[in-house]
Amino acid sequence: MLRRAPLILALGVSLSIPAGSPAVEADAAGKQRPRAAKAQLEPFRSCTALVRYARRNVRRGPGIFPPPVGGIAPLPPRRIDSPSSGPGPMPLSAPGAEADQSPTNVQEQGVDEPDVVKAAGGRIFAVAGGQLHAIDAGGPRLLGSLPLEGYAHELLLHGKRLLVMSQHGAGGVGIEPASSQAYSPDPVTRLTEVDVSDPARMTVIRTQRVRGLFVSARLTGAIARVVVTSTPRASTEPELRSRLRGWLAHTTVANRLTGRKRTRPATRCRAVRRAQVYSGLDMLTVLTIDMDKGLPEVDSDAVMTGAEIVYASPRRLYVATQRWIAQSVPEQNLHGGTTIHEFDASDSGETTYHASGSVPGFLLNQWAMSERGGVLRVASSEAPTWLGGSELEGQSFVTTLARRDGRLAQLGQVGGLGRGERIYSVRFIDDVGYVVTFRQVDPLYTVDLSAPAEPKVRGELKIRGYSAYLHPVGGDLLLGVGQDATEAGQLLGTQLSLFDVSDLARPRRLHQRTVRPGSSSDVEYDHHAFLWWAPTKLAVMPVQYATEQDYFTGALGFRVERSSGIGEVGSASHKAGDYIAPIQRSFVVGGRLFTLSDLGLEENDLADLSEKAWLELPAASP
Repeated sequence: MLRRAPLILALGVSLSIPAGSPAVEADAAGKQRPRAAKAQLEPFRSCTALVRYARRNVRRGPGIFPPPVGGIAPLPPRRIDSPSSGPGPMPLSAPGAEADQSPTNVQEQGVDEPDVVKAAGGRIFAVAGGQLHAIDAGGPRLLGSLPLEGYAHELLLHGKRLLVMSQHGAGGVGIEPASSQAYSPDPVTRLTEVDVSDPARMTVIRTQRVRGLFVSARLTGAIARVVVTSTPRASTEPELRSRLRGWLAHTTVANRLTGRKRTRPATRCRAVRRAQVYSGLDMLTVLTIDMDKGLPEVDSDAVMTGAEIVYASPRRLYVATQRWIAQSVPEQNLHGGTTIHEFDASDSGETTYHASGSVPGFLLNQWAMSERGGVLRVASSEAPTWLGGSELEGQSFVTTLARRDGRLAQLGQVGGLGRGERIYSVRFIDDVGYVVTFRQVDPLYTVDLSAPAEPKVRGELKIRGYSAYLHPVGGDLLLGVGQDATEAGQLLGTQLSLFDVSDLARPRRLHQRTVRPGSSSDVEYDHHAFLWWAPTKLAVMPVQYATEQDYFTGALGFRVERSSGIGEVGSASHKAGDYIAPIQRSFVVGGRLFTLSDLGLEENDLADLSEKAWLELPAASP
């Protein structure tokens, strides 16, 4: 294993496949499917080998990432024509919170995710109006503000250090001149290390720019792992094709205290891996950062591929590489699959590639993956999300995989979920998977995963509309947030559904509430926007709607109980003059509810969301 070696991975990018490409083959039914490949990823032996490989393949285009083991669906999927009986109730568990504070709504306990707000010790650090603000929650009182560069800022907090991740769009200033032109059309990811030991005097210690798009990051203990994907300049600038800097992403680290700068490749050539079957020339780079030490990274890894979806358990990092056929292929022959790469993230100083495996179809988001007891559970759909209203018929699967002989081997699989539909939400809790598919109605499937080699669908509930996010709310109850719909599948507005899943064979919807006609919520695509405050059984989420009689953008609160149902308790909105700002987050600090927008921070009553205090936050100067 190489230090600064492969941790990486990721998802496929665009998809045009040259005629006659060996990356795909046709099955007996005429569907094109990616060919199987060996499980292990190969490291380059030298920089010369990397450049030669890239130059030799540059005319082949982006390519697709082929499955490394056994092709698609290596074992016949179990069918679900009739749900089987199963074990008794399975308890729900959810990430916990401190007694008086709500953490970022994350997928796994102990694995933090980047967000626009972080809180600790009665202090709130929030991004609003292009600035980082430090706030004393006791007021609330503004302690200090720090202007930020770029956009799409997200935060990770450890001790007295904040890591700010931001994007600088295409057309921005490049890391370093890669040719005679200093201007770069490439996107740049910027990492900013901020000392917040004195919130009134937040100080930038170091910055690091990496050429490429920020994909995602995770923080476990003191270790942050940041995933960036980039397109090589040499693919569009022929004069760079014989030079290493045309193929590897470069990074610049600047120490604000000493004034020193250093530009170098983001990873070493021998730490770059590639699939044994061509999968494109994009570069996925993973930076392992020790937050106790700060920037730069202590380990850097890369793979020649693109990236889309990242999931992490406390000891593993999984990156999914999705493959599909070019749009020129007739839709009825469209077929894809997903390769998943497992990395050991238990070491504080490095990330180590372990194995790869494949599942049929496409993943919705990070919630489509979950690890328990060394087994990875994956939900996938044959119809990809980007097809929209396509008539492509397909089904969905839940597949279990575990490391065997250097590969992620399939243990079991159940298929046939939602034929002609695709997955809209997934939640794995303990030994149960909850999968929602939709096209006209919303089937909620309960999947028993207590025997990973024999996953079984225990129950199915069909209702109108769909749930795009599922959250455990205690007592074998799931709260779904999505859209109500007609029998024909026409969307009607934001819908909350309370499900009783105590009997997996017979899941029931106890209560349903449609918010307003034509309403929508960011929770449908951003789980960080959802707050569940268990002590008062309060759900808070941003909502927008507009009718001829009414207009609203803000946050709504709902009391959710098994007996009384889903009751709206109040609303909050942030307004300055004629401008109403969307509320981005709702959270609890010190037992007090706060809502955040670009205009400011409001303290709200936990009982009815009425305003208790308002703090205007200054915006960055134009």
